[in-house]
Amino acid sequence: MNQSYLEIIPGNIKTAELHSYLLSVIAPRPIAFASTLNKKGEINLSPFSFFNVFSANPPIVIFSPSRRVRDNSGKDTLRNVMEIPEVCINVVNYELTWQMNLASNEYPTGTNEFIKSGLNSIPSHLIKPPRVQDSPAQIECKVKEIKPLSAQAGAGNLIICEVVCLHINKQILGEDGKVDPSKIDLVARMGGDWYCRAASPHLFQVEKPSRIPGIGIDVLPAEIKNSPWLSGKYLGMLGNTESLPIPIEIAEFKLNRLPELIKQYQISGNAKSESQFIQEEIINYLNAGQKSNAWLLLCAFYNFYWERN
Repeated sequence: MNQSYLEIIPGNIKTAELHSYLLSVIAPRPIAFASTLNKKGEINLSPFSFFNVFSANPPIVIFSPSRRVRDNSGKDTLRNVMEIPEVCINVVNYELTWQMNLASNEYPTGTNEFIKSGLNSIPSHLIKPPRVQDSPAQIECKVKEIKPLSAQAGAGNLIICEVVCLHINKQILGEDGKVDPSKIDLVARMGGDWYCRAASPHLFQVEKPSRIPGIGIDVLPAEIKNSPWLSGKYLGMLGNTESLPIPIEIAEFKLNRLPELIKQYQISGNAKSESQFIQEEIINYLNAGQKSNAWLLLCAFYNFYWERN
């Protein structure tokens, strides 16, 4: 057994303890702020972080109200969708967090959490349960299937929902007409009392792989692949490239730009080796989003270095 890791076998610890570990390491999780209705016409509003989107055609989202660990009781949301198989899933942004948290209290059945939490409700278009007006996006759904995972305490109940109408506040759209992550300002659930906020300065972009597979880390020169200066992050950036620079581009870079960098290194009196200096320049290019320049420097310098040695 690796002493650096805490090894946990489900069944060897209490369900509540396992539940806590799972919620702490499988995070952050989006929040489904679900509004439902029972046959009496009583509205329920409750948040669930066992939630995500699973298909676009058909548009399917799934959330899971788990049976309570302490007494194996079910939740009002689950009973409601069994009676009226419809739900509006309202996304939670930073401003909604504290009212959402208030709505998560275990009030008696029949309590309207819209009223308790001071949130405004507006009618949905295609389903009976209302929407949370204060939410930047509301997802009207028809429940296709409810799949209990077991009858034991802590067991989930997958509520498989088909999206029938999506409402997006225009104020969260960017100039390109797409949702601006800084404007929607979503929050996500962590373990215990912790949440995280998906907003600047913590947002970052990662270029998606194209249809042409990246060349991979395995083709990198050994000096780069085994470099202590280049972490998996930067190797991953370099490996996620469709093709290497062509010889004429490398030759031009070697002729014009590389001598300038070498001169810059010599003038600086840098105590690091020339190779280490160049690798740091490669990192600078990658951090600036200039992957092509990073590759040109890599190829030009190491060819030049090999020629000299």
